[in-house]
Amino acid sequence: MLATVTGRDRPGITAAFFAALAAHDVDVRDVEQVVIRDRLILAVLVELRGDVAALRSSMLTAAAALEMDCDVVVADQPHWIAPTGDRHHVIVLGHSLRPGSLSHIAQCIADIGDNIETVIQLSTEPATAIEMIVRSRDPIRLREVLIQSSDETGVDIAIEPAGWQRRAKRLVVLDVDSTLIRDEAIDLLAARAGVSDKVAEITERAMSGHLDFEASLRERVSLLAGLAESEVLAVRDQLRLTPGARTFVRTLQRLGYHVGIVSGSFTVLTDRFVDELGLEFAAANELEIVDGRVTGAVLGEIVDRPGKAAALARFAEKFGVPLSQTVAVGDGANDIDMLEAAGLGIAFNAKSALRAAADASVNLPYLDTILFVLGIPRDEVDQGS
Repeated sequence: MLATVTGRDRPGITAAFFAALAAHDVDVRDVEQVVIRDRLILAVLVELRGDVAALRSSMLTAAAALEMDCDVVVADQPHWIAPTGDRHHVIVLGHSLRPGSLSHIAQCIADIGDNIETVIQLSTEPATAIEMIVRSRDPIRLREVLIQSSDETGVDIAIEPAGWQRRAKRLVVLDVDSTLIRDEAIDLLAARAGVSDKVAEITERAMSGHLDFEASLRERVSLLAGLAESEVLAVRDQLRLTPGARTFVRTLQRLGYHVGIVSGSFTVLTDRFVDELGLEFAAANELEIVDGRVTGAVLGEIVDRPGKAAALARFAEKFGVPLSQTVAVGDGANDIDMLEAAGLGIAFNAKSALRAAADASVNLPYLDTILFVLGIPRDEVDQGS
């Protein structure tokens, strides 16, 4: 038997209806309650041993006393049957979400025989985000159709298995250029050195995965030889955080996450953000500066594609966090190994090579929208404002 109650929300409604059920010999098999604005919807599925008419009368009487609407339906199947498959969180993100887009996504899920169990809204700012709980018999197929739906609707869709592991994430690693910050720092340095075109061409080849990162970095840095240290510091001061970056970091820190950066940029630039945001760890390359001038060399081991994954593992070990409980966020091909090593890899406004390797992809220009992928709703974010 399924009892559905709707009406204006206020304290005591849930207690009253379960009290009405308690007067009968029933087992509660499933329950869902949602409040939208001031409107409550409560659905309770029970297995009844006793008089159907008596139970219906109790529910309708309780509803009338509370000025609520109640509908009681006896199912054709007398015994509750648990749905098959594993539950997954499906996050849908967009500047605005149109009904047609949501209809298309929902239909694609239904077409492969999967079922949407719950839909809730996570946020309206800085973007609209909703979360579906989907019961899926084939998660790989579900992910495939959601990627296709994302391409067809132009909205971001992320999928992650449900369970305790989702909120057990404890360490987050961010790339810096075009992720934590809006800029590509080496391009700004190149502009100061008058070699923008040459460096931009090398950068694009490297970030698209067509050129080894270490070789490309050394080649680009060699073009900066002779640049004054004062120009480097001027670039450091003009770097701009990505919108939502402060909220993203502050929220995670308040919730007990370890947050830091792993970057192919240079410590002389990234140290600013370590101090400014209170980050717990950082890895970046060391630009050699002698007598106030860039020499064109990089000191020590390069933080390249495998180096980023190694840094993630090193920091996870330092804080005693299993890799399965880490999150990595980046935008370029040199982030692939790091995202694949993390428990959850998120591509942020990323190149196609990284999107193909990531667990989730976000293409909105606000870093704090990633919080919704982690299952952190807007009202929880606002608690720290």
